[in-house]
Amino acid sequence: MSPPSSHLRAFHRLNLYAGAASVGVAATLVALKLWALGETGALSVAASLADSALDLVASLAALMGIRYAAKPPDDDHSFGHTSIEDLVALGQALIVTASAGLIGWTALSRLGTPPALASEDVGIAVMLFSLALTAGLVLWQTHVARRTGSKIVAADRLHYLSDLWPNLGAMIALYGASRFGLLWLDPVLALLACGLLLSGARRIGIDAWDALMDRQASDPDIARIERLLRATPGVLGFHDLRTRTAGARLFVQVHVELDGDLPLRDAHAIAAHLKRALIAELPQADVIIHQDPV
Repeated sequence: MSPPSSHLRAFHRLNLYAGAASVGVAATLVALKLWALGETGALSVAASLADSALDLVASLAALMGIRYAAKPPDDDHSFGHTSIEDLVALGQALIVTASAGLIGWTALSRLGTPPALASEDVGIAVMLFSLALTAGLVLWQTHVARRTGSKIVAADRLHYLSDLWPNLGAMIALYGASRFGLLWLDPVLALLACGLLLSGARRIGIDAWDALMDRQASDPDIARIERLLRATPGVLGFHDLRTRTAGARLFVQVHVELDGDLPLRDAHAIAAHLKRALIAELPQADVIIHQDPV
């Protein structure tokens, strides 16, 4: 038994809305930061611009991935297409890593002789607007990722969550240069932003890689499955519990031990009840139960 189709359609719609919002925000921020960079010449603004430009590419890929992952199973993909989420998330991690490396290299080259900045007030205004817009998007993506379990939306959320710090750093660097002449703040804060980007990319990449390598579900999810197995009336025991994830889907296979003298109809009813309970607890689960007589 799989989750109700209406339930999955609602999840897909939420994921698509989150993907479209991500693309719209990224495009807006790229345009604003490009203008701010021309006005200020600040490396911290350039770092934020580079990150937003890569976010736009990643968000477009994420939106296409969300659409592809929503395709139903077919003859060539009997388990569906949700593994595309892990591939897109891994690609996003590589993009962010490359972006952070470029920013860090440029910042190191400017540490000794930081250039003068201009039009700091313009840059501060743009960064403040970017901060507010990004924060709003992160809140929406957090809601969607928790509701649907989409790894693409979660990876995109980490992108924009890490953007909050570069935007804040750019504001601090511009303010420090404008008010106190602290030009060294610009490359130093760019380096800090680089470190945060690398940390976020590592988290995204490890999670995606684990899913592509068929790593088992998280310990809390396995504990929930085992609790339901033990609590189901008629289930005398279980063995060979196996799980794996693909995108937002969780695949569960388990052998349950039933009274060997039960009529087939009763044994099937117990297994069906257990399957419904598992899907109610884990709505994105695809469950296969094998019945063993004791």
